[in-house]
Amino acid sequence: MLPTNRSRPQQRPPPRSWSFSEMVDFSDPKRRPRYLSKLVMAALLTAMCVLMLTQPPCHRRAAPSVFSIHQPGVTHVLVTGGAGYIGSHAALRLLKDSFRVTIVDNLSRGNIGAIKVLQNLFPEPGRLQFIQADLGDPKAVNRIFAENAFDAVMHFAAVAYVGESTLEPLRYYHNITANTLVVLEAMATHNVKTLIYSSTCATYGEPEKMPITEETPQFPINPYGKAKKMAEDIILDFSKSKKADMAVMILRYFNVIGSDPEGRLGEAPRPELREHGRISGACFDAALGIIPGLKVKGTDYETPDGTCVRDYIDVTDLVDAHVKALNKAERGRVGIYNVGTGKGRSVKEFVEACKKATGVDIKVDYFPRRPGDYAEVYSDPAKINRELNWTAQHIDLHESLRVAWTWQKAHWSRYEPPQAMIL
Repeated sequence: MLPTNRSRPQQRPPPRSWSFSEMVDFSDPKRRPRYLSKLVMAALLTAMCVLMLTQPPCHRRAAPSVFSIHQPGVTHVLVTGGAGYIGSHAALRLLKDSFRVTIVDNLSRGNIGAIKVLQNLFPEPGRLQFIQADLGDPKAVNRIFAENAFDAVMHFAAVAYVGESTLEPLRYYHNITANTLVVLEAMATHNVKTLIYSSTCATYGEPEKMPITEETPQFPINPYGKAKKMAEDIILDFSKSKKADMAVMILRYFNVIGSDPEGRLGEAPRPELREHGRISGACFDAALGIIPGLKVKGTDYETPDGTCVRDYIDVTDLVDAHVKALNKAERGRVGIYNVGTGKGRSVKEFVEACKKATGVDIKVDYFPRRPGDYAEVYSDPAKINRELNWTAQHIDLHESLRVAWTWQKAHWSRYEPPQAMIL
């Protein structure tokens, strides 16, 4: 007879708790090679993962960025100096008009706060990217062009103070003239055919006749104006070569004032540059009590009240001219335009308008002329009116200053320092 417990199911042994020492039993010579090979393989895989994770981004393969692809119906504009006063306003307008924008700025004069404002306004992927880089570094510039599919360049980046240029002329020739050459070489290498160049009325010097037309001879009298004219000459010479086939627009603009009418951007120069900055910034600093008063340099010019006469153009009108120039740019064609209101205002008139806009009786002290300044400059905007259908709309000096003052009052410390996205 079979045992009676034969029909009962056998009980399984309780689950065994495996320890690492049991899994890797080196006491068994037959099992040792198998476990050793597994350990070696695991160690190699771990080392490879660590190596990949610690490599710089440039050595990893990633999905192509939308900024690196030419997309039908989308114009990708490189805005150099886009963290600066004018460049940031231009970037804002381009983004509002559905352009794709890459800003390159070394932040030596620009403000990361302006970039943060733009990033917050246009957070959608593929709209805006910011790259912190110096245009004086050809390798960095070439890499930027190689990794991005630009359709056009708006070149604003430049140091831009007349008085400072007389103190540091070599810096101005490097920053303006040499850096423009670097940008042009990168454009030529990477087949970017459209350039909108930010120039200045300072290239004219002190013309014998007013108003200034585009045919007025250029005889700049300070390093700022000379450096800009040299950059213009380089651009024009290159554009004439058969190899170039470029669309070039050069905008020579006059004294810029104002700020974004919706209060999102404004002028925020570094404190150490106030001495060289625009008269509007000095007026606002005096009204805010940051400086004790306004210094007007030069009261013996041959003008009705002895102070300099300038053509003040609102920044909103100025960026509108840039966008219209971009839209009208044609391959094989060069356009040169003065951007101004066509009306000159004296410094004393400006100060009175600033007092009215701020409601503050600003203290004014008068000093000798500033080196490199000229007596009277205002434009004839007939050509840009006719060819680009552009006319200055914000011509009320008091209103432009009131809008700018509204931003200044709300930003006592200028832009707050945000976290920057640096690519």
